[in-house]
Amino acid sequence: MTSPDLVAFDLDDTLAPSKGAIDPRIASLLLALMQRVDVAIISGGNEAQFRSQVIAQLGDIDATTAARLHLLPTCGTRYLRHDGADFAPVYAQDLTAEQKTGALTALREEAERLGLWEAEPWGDILEDRGSQITFSALGQKAPHDAKRDWDPSGAKREALRNAVAARLPDLEVRSGGSTSIDITLAGIDKAYGMRQLAEHTGIPLTSMLFYGDRLDEGGNDYPVLAIGVPSVAVEGWEDTADKLDALLPTL
Repeated sequence: MTSPDLVAFDLDDTLAPSKGAIDPRIASLLLALMQRVDVAIISGGNEAQFRSQVIAQLGDIDATTAARLHLLPTCGTRYLRHDGADFAPVYAQDLTAEQKTGALTALREEAERLGLWEAEPWGDILEDRGSQITFSALGQKAPHDAKRDWDPSGAKREALRNAVAARLPDLEVRSGGSTSIDITLAGIDKAYGMRQLAEHTGIPLTSMLFYGDRLDEGGNDYPVLAIGVPSVAVEGWEDTADKLDALLPTL
C-alpha cells in the first residue's frame, strides 16, 4: 500500500501488556507517528484504562499533537478527540439499564452453569462500562501469566460466548481478550469503530494501517481486516515496536 494517512492499533497485547501501561519505547514511537500521521487506538478497554495506559504515559503533549490522536474505547462504542483542553467524547453508544441487567445476569448464570465462574478472582469479574458489559474470567486485575494460561485454545470463551449470545439475540456478544467476553449494542464491533473513524476524519479505510494481535478469523481484531483495512499481525508490544521502527522512515 501507499503511505497511510492514519495508523491504528489495538491496545492490550499490541501496544501494552494486558491492562498495563505502554512502555516508554511505545510512547516515543506513538509521539513520532503523530508528527507524521493521525494515530488511533481501538480496544475493548474502558476510557479510564485508555487514560492510564496511554494518555498518562505520553507526557505533556501539545494540543496540536493531541488533536491527531483518536481514542475509541470499548471497541468503538465511544470515540474521544482532544478539544484543546482534554480528550472529550464525540459520541457514546450506551446500553440501556434493561440491556445492562440482562447482559450481567446472562453472563453470570451461563458462566456458573459452564463451571467458568471463578470463586477467588483478581478483582471484579463483571464490569459495566456504560457502552459495554465485560466479563473477565479471572477478574479485572488478573496477572498476565494466569490470563495467558486460562484458555489458550479459546474453547472456554467460545462456549460462554455462544451460550450468552443465545440469550441476548438483540445485543452483540463476542470474545474480547484472552479471558474476556464483551457485550455491546447489536452491530457494534471494531469494524463499526473504524467506519466511524473514517466518517469523522474523512480518511478512507484503505488509507489506514492497523496493527493487532488477534487478526485471526474469530479474533476481536478480525472485523477490522474483514472490512478492508490494511492490517499487520503482531505478537506483543515488543513486536509492534520493532515493526514501527521499520515503518517510521517510510512515512
